[in-house]
Amino acid sequence: MAAMLFLIGRLGYLMLLRADYYSEKAQDLHERERSIKAARGKILDCNGKVLADNKTVCTISVIHSQIKEPEKVIDVLTEELGLERDQVKKRVEKNSSIERIKTNVDKQTGDKIREYDLAGVKVDEDYKRNYPYGNLASKVLGFTGSDNQGIVGLEVKYESILKGTDGQILTMTDARGVELSDTGEGRKEPVSGKNLILSLDANLQEYAQQAAYQALEQKQADSVSIILMRPGNGEILAMVNVPEYDLNDPFNLKKSTNGMSQQEIQDERNKMWRNGCINDTYEPGSTFKIITASAALEEGVVTPEDTFSCPGFRIVDDRRIRCHKTTGHGSETFVQGVMNSCNPVFIEVGQRLGTDAFYRYFQQFGLLEKTGIDLPGEAGTIMHQKKDIGPVELATISFGQSFQITPIRLAATVCSLINGGHQITPHFGVEVREDDGTLLETLSYKEGKQIVSEQVSKTMRTILEKVVSEGGGKKAYIEGYHIGGKTATSETLPRSANKYISSFLGFVPAEDPRILGICIINNPQGVYYGGTICAPVMRTVFENILPYLGIEKEAAQETDAIRTMD
Repeated sequence: MAAMLFLIGRLGYLMLLRADYYSEKAQDLHERERSIKAARGKILDCNGKVLADNKTVCTISVIHSQIKEPEKVIDVLTEELGLERDQVKKRVEKNSSIERIKTNVDKQTGDKIREYDLAGVKVDEDYKRNYPYGNLASKVLGFTGSDNQGIVGLEVKYESILKGTDGQILTMTDARGVELSDTGEGRKEPVSGKNLILSLDANLQEYAQQAAYQALEQKQADSVSIILMRPGNGEILAMVNVPEYDLNDPFNLKKSTNGMSQQEIQDERNKMWRNGCINDTYEPGSTFKIITASAALEEGVVTPEDTFSCPGFRIVDDRRIRCHKTTGHGSETFVQGVMNSCNPVFIEVGQRLGTDAFYRYFQQFGLLEKTGIDLPGEAGTIMHQKKDIGPVELATISFGQSFQITPIRLAATVCSLINGGHQITPHFGVEVREDDGTLLETLSYKEGKQIVSEQVSKTMRTILEKVVSEGGGKKAYIEGYHIGGKTATSETLPRSANKYISSFLGFVPAEDPRILGICIINNPQGVYYGGTICAPVMRTVFENILPYLGIEKEAAQETDAIRTMD
């Protein structure tokens, strides 16, 4: 009786108090789930060109308990998938609920395996990322991993928008794991990711990329970067970092890896994927004089008509800091000092500003902060602490040396200085849409404060137009256009390496900028002056893209006006 009472009590406990637990365990035993991958959202340029799409592939798996002809399964999978027989045999014979044999199998092969109708072999359709333009904007777009998750670039930044939600296939089995043929299968359909619309223009990206590769080859440089963006709102139309890599084969280093460790190989891949426009800092050199000049004009310590004297050098403390023209420019106005890119003029301007005011403008212009661009891994500015800025540091900072910033930080700041003075956030993402084109979200970005007055912005545009029309940026001049800009040549660290970074920053039209471009050539061989090698590259880019953007030559605009009057 005692034994019976115990058993009845135990039975009641299991049936009443533990029913949910054992019901769930039984369901887990009799149900087998297989995921259905969701299609990743597309990435499109501003004209609707698909830059990142999906390609249907298959995942081949086996369920050990359901296999009836193991040798045939091993033979078929070995032959069709091109794998080692021992590798396939080990997985087929493994006593697990489901064993994955191979992923990313092309659909044709998957369909062929399905036609064998082998018990225990499952062929599930999946998606693999496909990039129709190969290496176009590779360091911006980034790529996905084996399970279709974003790894670098926009793919990882907008993962939550692009990834979608996987579905499920639910099948019933007996206690041995064998599928029950008369129960059917449950199915939860996947939800595709949303499409991301970019400000990037594939046509402009291609123009810029071709020009960059040409410069890379001609100057035997380490790398060439070009950014094209709208000064008014921060939209980036193109961002080039050559050499680019093939997005459809992103792990291929295109060079021998013999003798390299796995860590060394991975380090080389990380270098290949690195976006120099946002991940790397450099000494901007004379392009930074745009910022020094703007701060001085805003502070009122200089006017365009102020005169200076350049003997070819300045003595600061115990340092003799020379001008690029060692014989000196003689007497010159502030405007001429900018046109001549005269270091002694800017040393004096920096002294007039003083450390406190200069540092305050660094903060006001956002130079000590990251831009907030919608790409991962943005580097910050490397700058002296204010207490460490002595007379020599103040002098070198004034003409763009002894500190480092990223190309995108420089470009974004200059955009803000020439667009009327309001701060912008550089970005690629514009909209989120459904596959049928339905607008789901318009992406917004931080609205910046007014960092200089409209009058100072206008004065800087006028001065920088003279740099191109009459000064050191003449090689960027295009007849019929008013182009503003500034050249630069800076040394890399250590100085003893005798390596240089050449650059040119320009914008069109000078009176109402609609596009800004910056070109940076890293370690060019032979002639390395920015005005000589970078300005022509930007001129070539502008010549190709200005008509495309509908920015007409002044002569054509005048002709149209005459026709209207007639």
